[in-house]
Amino acid sequence: MSNLFGLVLNGLSLGAIYALIALGFVMIFKATHVLNFAHGSVLLLGAYVVGVTNDALGFWPALLLGIVVAALAAVVIDVVIMRRVRAADLGTLAILTLGVDVLMVTELTRRLGTATLTTGAPWGTSTVDVLGSSIPLSRVIAALVTAVVVGVLWALFQFTNWGIAMRAAAADGGTAELMGIRLNRVAASAWGVAGALAAVAGIFLTSFPSPGISPTVGLVALAAIPAWVLGGFDSFPGAVVGGLIIGVVTTLSAGYQGDLTFLGRDLAQVTPYAVMLLVLLIRPSGLFGTKEVARV
Repeated sequence: MSNLFGLVLNGLSLGAIYALIALGFVMIFKATHVLNFAHGSVLLLGAYVVGVTNDALGFWPALLLGIVVAALAAVVIDVVIMRRVRAADLGTLAILTLGVDVLMVTELTRRLGTATLTTGAPWGTSTVDVLGSSIPLSRVIAALVTAVVVGVLWALFQFTNWGIAMRAAAADGGTAELMGIRLNRVAASAWGVAGALAAVAGIFLTSFPSPGISPTVGLVALAAIPAWVLGGFDSFPGAVVGGLIIGVVTTLSAGYQGDLTFLGRDLAQVTPYAVMLLVLLIRPSGLFGTKEVARV
């Protein structure tokens, strides 16, 4: 029972990181209806910037620089590429983001080579004991950061002009534009915020117990896609709940892999998608998604 409790706690802390990534997916989809498969490479870019600058600048300035670079990269993707084809169908837009992802990951892989960078995070390899279970301090901090981010995003959406513009653009872009809301500005800001969230998630995703920053980080980040789809493409609460569910499922699958060998190897990489498919068979729009949202 204690082993199960420890796995669940670690799963929830991992799920908090997935939730941060999934929030970025939701942010972009609500503002532009784009399935952004370049999100993982933006995350890798933010982590890479921190990894190559933390020795010279220190961790916190390097983190700020990584967040800014990732946010700017996301905005550039929107302004230079996506804005020109805004009226294209969802499939075309998704394929474009896949192309951007391939280009970014290829360049970052070339720069990284065979080296594995570290972020220089001050929490290092520290762990926290929770009722007899050991949890990496980085994931505890990730859970706290996710809670703060969710609270801030909720407040921004409810009480600011930017939030009103975002909600109007998501509900009816045409009418919102007629009312004076600049959809391009709303889209760029959504991409920027999503890029910043990706960079923050990247720091935790590449901290202990992960080995560090490597080209595979972008692929690991895409493990948040089941969380995004499970919660609902356009739902912020769904992104959080989906992230926590997928985190727990992943950790339990890895923890009990030895007892489930008859199901094959690398079970933890498969079960999130199995859970996602099972939920979608019952609720095609996800747990909290809007039923009218179009999908590829």
